[in-house]
Amino acid sequence: MKKILILLLVFSLSSHAQVKETLAQKLAKLSTKITGSSGVDIASGLKEALNKGITEQVSKLTAEDGFYKNEAVKILMPEELQKVDATLRKVGLGSLADEGIKVMNRAAEDAVKEATPIFVSAVKNMSFTDAKNILLGNESAATTYLQKGTNTALYAKFNPVIKSSFEKVGADVVWKNIINKYNTIPLVRKVNPDLTDYTTNQALAGVFKMIAVEEKDIRTNINARTTPLLQKVFAMQDKK
Repeated sequence: MKKILILLLVFSLSSHAQVKETLAQKLAKLSTKITGSSGVDIASGLKEALNKGITEQVSKLTAEDGFYKNEAVKILMPEELQKVDATLRKVGLGSLADEGIKVMNRAAEDAVKEATPIFVSAVKNMSFTDAKNILLGNESAATTYLQKGTNTALYAKFNPVIKSSFEKVGADVVWKNIINKYNTIPLVRKVNPDLTDYTTNQALAGVFKMIAVEEKDIRTNINARTTPLLQKVFAMQDKK
């Protein structure tokens, strides 16, 4: 009986190793096939996909209400101010709370206009190795690549624009009024949040969320591959 169990264990491990080897061989073959193809085509196809995301999705965010009326990216009160929001509404100042949310979104819409040149530079610098890894990656691999390459530069660009936009759209006055009103309510804990930093990070999150939407569509919806190059490159992804 012991001998039989040992033989079964050996057979099981051997079969598992063969399965692993088969999967590894498939990935290796796909990688070789991609490497053997035109590197320019793959990189160009992924650049085109990212540019499509920037053009068709990020540009929407720069319009009035691009953030404010888009539930996927609308900037709401930060967690630390949710009690502020609820309290203002309880005491009949709901319109003031709504205006505070609107002006944060207006500032984000203004800031995103600064994103395109930074994105264009990051996409332009994509290497063939980057392209191959993205093509073999998950449904948001291209967006993640873009995020890693641009997040710091975008924050540096967005932050002063949002600070300036707060003044331009009157957000500084609105929020000063909100905070002052709230802080005069008896028994509440006083607040003084950094709304410029919060709005900057929320604007960045919204930008990458919209690019990810377009990338997922191109990866999963053949009809979204609107050019021969996109069709050719992402057909290779379909086979992985």
